[in-house]
Amino acid sequence: MAQIHFDDFLKVEIRTGKILRAEAFPKARKPAYKLWIDFGEELGVKKSSAQITKLYTLEGLAGMRVLAVTNFPPLQVADFMSEVLVLGVETGEGEVALIQADREVPLGKRIS
Repeated sequence: MAQIHFDDFLKVEIRTGKILRAEAFPKARKPAYKLWIDFGEELGVKKSSAQITKLYTLEGLAGMRVLAVTNFPPLQVADFMSEVLVLGVETGEGEVALIQADREVPLGKRIS
């Protein structure tokens, strides 16, 4: 992968959010959940489709704090408009572990 400059990195807006609710997403091509994530006063609640069904249950997601890219264009996934990209790391077994702050931080805060 090519190296990028710091200015390129600054174009990616990654913010903190809290998952308000999660639902099953049977219409997705790959197993996924629908997420509603609160990014605070500035951005409000945004939706995301996330392929995280192997490591997370619907019940365990509510209240979880996550990081997401908030300045990608929305993407239509089946009958659902995904507005942000929740960040995770593939474990090597096809599982995705969500990236989280190690302590509570304000909602909508941009990473730096």
